[in-house]
Amino acid sequence: MTLNKTIRNVTERIIARSADSRAAYLGRIRDAAATGPARAHLNCGNQAHAYAATGPDKDTLAAERAPNLGIITAYNDMLSAHQPFERYPDLIRQAARAHGATAQVAAGVPAMCDGVTQGRAGMELSLFSRDVIAMAAAVGLSHDTFDAALCLGVCDKIVPGLVIAAATFGHLPVVFVPAGPMPSGLPNDEKARVRQEFAAGKSSRAELMAAEMASYHGPGTCTFYGTANTNQMLMEFMGLHLPGASFVPPGTPLRDALTRAATRRALEITALGNAYCPVGQVLDEKAFVNGIVGLMATGGSTNLVLHLPAMAAAAGIRLDIDDFADISAVTPLMARVYPNGLADVNHFHAAGGLGFLIRELLAAGLLHEDVLTVAGGGLSAYGEEPVLAGDDLSWTPGAAQSLNDKILRPQSAPFQSTGGLCALDGNLGRAVIKVSAVAEDRRVIEAPVRIFHDQASVKAAFRAGAFTQDTIIVVRFQGPGANGMPELHGLTPVLSVLQERGLRVALVTDGRMSGASGKVPAAIHVSPEAADGGPLARLCDGDVVRLDAVAGALDVLTGGALDRPPARPDLSAGEHGCGRELFHLFRSAAGAAGAAAFVGGGPVA
Repeated sequence: MTLNKTIRNVTERIIARSADSRAAYLGRIRDAAATGPARAHLNCGNQAHAYAATGPDKDTLAAERAPNLGIITAYNDMLSAHQPFERYPDLIRQAARAHGATAQVAAGVPAMCDGVTQGRAGMELSLFSRDVIAMAAAVGLSHDTFDAALCLGVCDKIVPGLVIAAATFGHLPVVFVPAGPMPSGLPNDEKARVRQEFAAGKSSRAELMAAEMASYHGPGTCTFYGTANTNQMLMEFMGLHLPGASFVPPGTPLRDALTRAATRRALEITALGNAYCPVGQVLDEKAFVNGIVGLMATGGSTNLVLHLPAMAAAAGIRLDIDDFADISAVTPLMARVYPNGLADVNHFHAAGGLGFLIRELLAAGLLHEDVLTVAGGGLSAYGEEPVLAGDDLSWTPGAAQSLNDKILRPQSAPFQSTGGLCALDGNLGRAVIKVSAVAEDRRVIEAPVRIFHDQASVKAAFRAGAFTQDTIIVVRFQGPGANGMPELHGLTPVLSVLQERGLRVALVTDGRMSGASGKVPAAIHVSPEAADGGPLARLCDGDVVRLDAVAGALDVLTGGALDRPPARPDLSAGEHGCGRELFHLFRSAAGAAGAAAFVGGGPVA
């Protein structure tokens, strides 16, 4: 199939925009690769330190003839998605030994759960944790004793941080290894109903707790289609997982077989063999375009609009919000997974999943097939699914058609003709909105604003009955420079209740909404942020704002509103407590949302 004209044009302009920085990046990774396997250049004392605790692997490591894999793990047993990684290093070491090679844990990186920190001070560290993860992974890989790496991570900031680190060590082959989703629990619509009833005072805390515990109930990734599962989709669309690996449940024979296969593949693609596949070449302009197409076709998390530019910048590639908007305009929405529907990722996977999507999008000319992937060959391999027969793992063609058209549809009959995200531009700045779950009659909201400086104040106003007319709720001073850009997911039940009462409501913020943001229109990541004197800082209660996701506009209509001096609230209370004092440098160095300007994913030169 001929490549779609818009996809081709967007790719070409990214290549042109990135020409100098990408060329410099590729030059750096060529130089790093040219010296050969790093261990050969270590002196005996360096090597002895690196091998001292490796037991049965000592002789193999000292011989320097077999590949050594570095494992970067985000294991902890507080994150359900990462708890299965506890046993992966032993499984990987055993798999490596079976092929005459070795593997070592190079680094453990932090992994925090936004579900735990929602609405708490710890959430103000969340976005910056991506850059901490990237730097921590770099510390591990800086020992320079590895021929390839395996990255074990799933959730919100962890995968983007690991990709940034992998790109920084772009001369190394890197395979990403997932853990898989937990079994389906309480249906997502029932969970949302209980949350809304609790927000409205119609259900008890005990009822809310029972619903939440029935939703999040075992090892594995949370099953809604938020940032964690969007990350997993991206790793397949961008060729960093083995095909079909994303949504295989933990603790199953197939999951273990895929982990062993990922180990074997990492060993095959080192510079010691004949299939050298450095990750810096996998992460090219076409791979990032494929990732954005996947984001749009699935209605994925808005957080990736922040992460993808930072990931690309680490590989010398410049992405712009217009790239997302233009790709969205030609990419059909083919999946309905909560919060964009009632199904979860297990239902999506059973209906045909990523393999079906990738085959359909390739057939429509919406993806680049001619890309380098860790599996070898082009992207068409990702239209297959893994099958385990006894101890033999193989890949076979996936479902030829959707097995449930309420969840997954072909590109010829999508849920909507355009993707899940839109860019907004206007006199209030630039923003992004997720529209895949927003009803068409709610995509244009014009109403007076109510101004707040934190989500707790919005909840207090709701409890006091302050919202009785159509309202656009503005929550400002929530950007990266103000307080680290926490998610405002705690507002979802409040906004949903107001909308269900018949009010036309929307959210406008320089902060983030959750990767699970849904049916209430929300203009997020507004830039420039209020703390930098952006237009949001000049609004007052009663100003009329128009959020138009159809025309792609975000404007204040009240004359003279932007001539006022900006508000300058005291933000010092957010500089201390729960570790926030340690992140002062991050806040002061943060740039515009979406511009790849956070510390570890800074703008490419």
